[in-house]
Amino acid sequence: MSKGFYKNRRLKSFIFLIACFLVAFIPHACNIEKFFYIILTFSSVIVFYGLIVISRNFNRNNVLNIVGSRINNKELPVLDILVAARDEENVIARLVERLFSLEYSTNKLNIYIIDDGSSDKTPLILDRLSRQYEKLKVVSRSPNAGGGKSGALNYALKFTHGEWLLVLDADAELKQDSLIRLFSFVEEGDWSAVQLRKSVTNASKNFLTSCQSMEMAMDAIFQYGRLSVAGVSELRGNGQLIKKETLLACGSFNEDTVTDDLDLSLRLLLSKSRIGILWDPPVMEEAVENLNALLAQRQRWAEGGLQRFFDYGHQLFTNKIDYLQKFDLTYFFILQYALPIISIFDLVFSIALLDSPIYWPISFTAFMLSGIAFWYGSSCKSEVPVLQKSNFFMVFVSVFYLSHWFLVIPWVTLKMSIFPKKILWRKTLHTGV
Repeated sequence: MSKGFYKNRRLKSFIFLIACFLVAFIPHACNIEKFFYIILTFSSVIVFYGLIVISRNFNRNNVLNIVGSRINNKELPVLDILVAARDEENVIARLVERLFSLEYSTNKLNIYIIDDGSSDKTPLILDRLSRQYEKLKVVSRSPNAGGGKSGALNYALKFTHGEWLLVLDADAELKQDSLIRLFSFVEEGDWSAVQLRKSVTNASKNFLTSCQSMEMAMDAIFQYGRLSVAGVSELRGNGQLIKKETLLACGSFNEDTVTDDLDLSLRLLLSKSRIGILWDPPVMEEAVENLNALLAQRQRWAEGGLQRFFDYGHQLFTNKIDYLQKFDLTYFFILQYALPIISIFDLVFSIALLDSPIYWPISFTAFMLSGIAFWYGSSCKSEVPVLQKSNFFMVFVSVFYLSHWFLVIPWVTLKMSIFPKKILWRKTLHTGV
């Protein structure tokens, strides 16, 4: 891909911001009497489609998530596990030990750890582990190699020779039979890629980690529902399996984005490659434990989410995807990215003009759907519980916790509109809980 392909992100961010400003401003300025009824109608559409998406999970165990039989060793493909690691001294040894204990044919499994310019003890630990595990392949990059996590993964691709790639984070935890069951799922569904449901290992640490645990369950509920209804699903970085030839055909990992998983998800959709969602077994990971780390992480996710729509948005209006997929992408783009900005402007205008907020029914609807998905996702049977004790109060505070997106999205969009972007790998600190 040409770097020039991304040069208009700043302009597109500004146009998007102005569009949201006008959508919020015009009803207040023009005092359109029937506008509130239009908002109610729009909210009804949001509720209708949202409930359909969530309800598709009711028969999840009967449709896609049952692995009828374990695949035998002769049918297993050659698998390359890729882990991009920078300054992961707290977790890298534990990860390698667990990866080599997974059930899989040893002559069909290759494990690559990419030391991406670490400045801590990660290189020393990997050197020791490479002597302990002969099949461990350590790939090293210089600190200024560029491209972030995507650059590290692309660099490692030249050393791989497997049919499939499994991308994991350094704090990932898998059940021992996860790989066997994963490929049984692939064989039954004929997927080009699969995303394991993400689960939190430190959910009981504090309020933020508990909310993130439920948020991941909520995300999986929407992911599975969108896949079932419209054929739209997304990779989540950690625990993503993809056929190597499919990845190469899509242009590998995009080094000009801060979220390679979201970018790749949209390119796979445009190429009509199917991404399956597997509820169990999950991939487990650490949740961030403080507010600063959470906001830094969410800003990166928000920026990457917007980047993909600015980069490929024009293709969404072509015939590369069907009308239901276009509707689904538009629906979630409005709720995830446009609504927070419009709501902030709406609130500002309401205060300045001593007027009532106009768009509150849509915000209320979005939070209500999130609450339902929170509750259902936390209540679903799973091999790794979302929380030990999930109750109405926890669902309520988790919905309140989601309101941080109404600050993050406007702030990130404003920054994208003003400042030129430098692609940096601002990794999440893993403590090894």
